[in-house]
Amino acid sequence: MNEGTILERLVDAIPPLKQPHGRPGRPRRRPGKLHADLGYASRRNRAVLRRRGITPRIARKGIDSRERLGRYRWIVERDFAWLHRNRRLLVRYERDDSLHDAFLHLGCALICWQLLHSPP
Repeated sequence: MNEGTILERLVDAIPPLKQPHGRPGRPRRRPGKLHADLGYASRRNRAVLRRRGITPRIARKGIDSRERLGRYRWIVERDFAWLHRNRRLLVRYERDDSLHDAFLHLGCALICWQLLHSPP
């Protein structure tokens, strides 16, 4: 099963977004828009997002350029590449979710430490 077929479950699993203190109104349950690649490009996925009040920013074949939509996506891809430098995160060896989560947090902490201690 690929990600494009389970988009609805992925969107429903998004935790509530935290809002700054003093911001009027009800806290948002989901993000306002979703950027995705061609793997998610189907009428069904777009309809699922619109029913939940999310604006789909999914490239359409032959219409939208990858360069225009890709400027947001490269940030996520770069972060995954940084995390995959840690071998235990690249291939999941742990059966216990809490152990994998601990290694994920450790990997994020190492990335932050390296960024803070690198020369300008």
